Amino acid sequence: MSRRKQMVSKIKDLMFDPEKIRNIGIVAHIDHGKTTLSDNLLAGAGMISKELAGSQLFMDFDEQEQARGITIDAANVSMVHEYGGQEYLINMIDTPGHVDFGGDVTRAMRAVDGVVVVVCAVEGAMPQTETVLRQALKERVKPVLFINKVDRLINELKLTPEELQNRFVAIITEFNKLIRNTAPKEFKKKWQVNVNDGSVAFGSAYNNWAISVPLMKKTGLTFKDVIDYNENENQKELAETARIHEILLDIVIKHLPNPLTAQKYRIENMWPGDLKSDIGKSMINCNSKGKLAMMITNINIDPHAGEVATARIFSGEVDRSQDVHLFNRKTTARIQQVGVYIGAERIPIDRVPAGNIAAITGLREAMAGETVSEEPIEPFEEMKHTSEPVVTVAIEAKNMADLAKLIEVLRQIGKEDPTVKVEIDEETGEHLISGMGELHLEIITYRIKQKGVDIDVSKPIVVYREAVVGTCDRVEGKSPNKHNKFYFVVEPLEEDITKALTEGDLKPARFKGKELGREIEKFGMNKLDAKGIKEVYLNNILTDATKGIQYLNEVMSLIQDGFHEAIDNGPLAKERVLGVKVRLVDVKLHEDSIHRGPAQVIPAVRDAIRQAMLNAKTVLQEPKQKVFIQVPQDYMGAVTREIQSRRGQILDMKQEEDLVTIDAKCPVAEMFGFASDIRSSTEGRALWSTEHVGFEKLPNELQEEVIKKIRQRKGLS
Repeated sequence: MSRRKQMVSKIKDLMFDPEKIRNIGIVAHIDHGKTTLSDNLLAGAGMISKELAGSQLFMDFDEQEQARGITIDAANVSMVHEYGGQEYLINMIDTPGHVDFGGDVTRAMRAVDGVVVVVCAVEGAMPQTETVLRQALKERVKPVLFINKVDRLINELKLTPEELQNRFVAIITEFNKLIRNTAPKEFKKKWQVNVNDGSVAFGSAYNNWAISVPLMKKTGLTFKDVIDYNENENQKELAETARIHEILLDIVIKHLPNPLTAQKYRIENMWPGDLKSDIGKSMINCNSKGKLAMMITNINIDPHAGEVATARIFSGEVDRSQDVHLFNRKTTARIQQVGVYIGAERIPIDRVPAGNIAAITGLREAMAGETVSEEPIEPFEEMKHTSEPVVTVAIEAKNMADLAKLIEVLRQIGKEDPTVKVEIDEETGEHLISGMGELHLEIITYRIKQKGVDIDVSKPIVVYREAVVGTCDRVEGKSPNKHNKFYFVVEPLEEDITKALTEGDLKPARFKGKELGREIEKFGMNKLDAKGIKEVYLNNILTDATKGIQYLNEVMSLIQDGFHEAIDNGPLAKERVLGVKVRLVDVKLHEDSIHRGPAQVIPAVRDAIRQAMLNAKTVLQEPKQKVFIQVPQDYMGAVTREIQSRRGQILDMKQEEDLVTIDAKCPVAEMFGFASDIRSSTEGRALWSTEHVGFEKLPNELQEEVIKKIRQRKGLS
């Protein structure tokens, strides 16, 4: 039997023993070596040649990934590893490090129970390291640490054993500090990584070796030996003594939880339903004999099989020809094929039980984030992405004959990547695509062309938000027939509440009726407003401050529809509204229901809220990015000039030997072309990365000019 067939046969057996399963992700800042590490783990499992490990980049199977040398899509693989005389199944996801593809990381975190966080020994923990670790901890995913590129500390920086250890201690301390600050209360201490228990490893993924303290104790290997191997250019021999795949996969099995353990504390965090119900108990216990419940974390389009869904199964079993319920689409579908991933390939299997990550075809209507079950259940909580789509391009098919095909391709892209927002501008007929950044949109437009649609792409435009800075006297809204009157007051939402909603610490979907008000009150809203909360919509709140008004319940859903319309298109430039509290303070309704239908209520409410916002002084808010730049001291002046010329603020500067780290904040609107400008001004010596930090008020002197430009672009008067 070939090695591959043996592997598939073992995978099929092990997937039915949840104690022997580990679902893991590999996460890191861009270029810290995730995909190179993944290669090594696959080579150790016998899935690719050892000679090619570290350079094949097996998990980057998209041609754009190979051309750009970065990971764009999360890639899945299942493999078998022996530890302590027993075999284990490891389902692994290699995730992107670039901030523009952070949505893939968020979705992967829902599927896994543990992560290996890769940190470059030279650069240390970088901004994106912090972001991916925060994403993991929010989903209650346990981390372990691999410090990569240690060979560079030895060969380039010529560090002594003591200096090496000091560098490692600094990285581990910083890493544990991040865990302390972000992990759920019960795991702050428990999940700290520790050199002595082996939850930290050091090595070089490119040169295929890794060490840990338990290995050093077992083999007598010291940091001085490691330095000697490197200085004598004998890393191959070191790789035979300290095999990276054995060290890393041993850590995964020893320190990361199996699905039986993880689901006990993860389900309550991701599923708002009744944990004492049959399906709740079944998910907590990872029971493959229970009813099916799973969540789709990713969709890929395969040219032959069509849409392939990646799903984490929390309860029951998924098998071929099974009819399932899709929560978001409110429909049923029939599963055609079930399998497991080995990189770009899928191995068909008859059925996959709870605790595994499966590849499924046949769910044509499904999207990433979909709850799939045997019968309707409470849906899994929506995944909170760390950044928002803030850059937009308009695209048009060059040939009118391609229009239908373009719409189909956009539908597919929206499914593959839920962080992409696709909408059609009714007035201009343009298709607007919003993404996380320039690179994100570049990849999307490339993929549209790749699918055979020739398109024209506009220059990137920035997405703004509208917000209020003051409060107003009550504003009256009359229905077109003049028989109904609605009175509103608008004011900014309390800062702590906006922050809690944005960061996902406050989850409105979890609370019904008065419970929601009580929960929001804890974050600082006054009791009266909190008691009357009717809805939280896109981080804005509608609250009913009226008393004893007849027929109000009958029109409340229409008032909410009017509120949605006002929030979706703000009064200044039809941009979305953010962080606003709308109080309904009085209502006068016609006693005959025929005179208070949708055509009367919705426009009255919408127009009154918009006018109240204008009275409360509406301003535009622009998206901001944190920019982190590492550069030799000689180029520091060029970098600070580059930031200041883009309306950037320098927040912090640190110097370590000849290297300066600059921490700044810049408006997204000014960041177009930054990559080429920073390269030319520093002769390519700068390392930099960005992170979305939300929206801030646009400077007063730019408000009028930007509003005018947006209104012109949208064809508004």
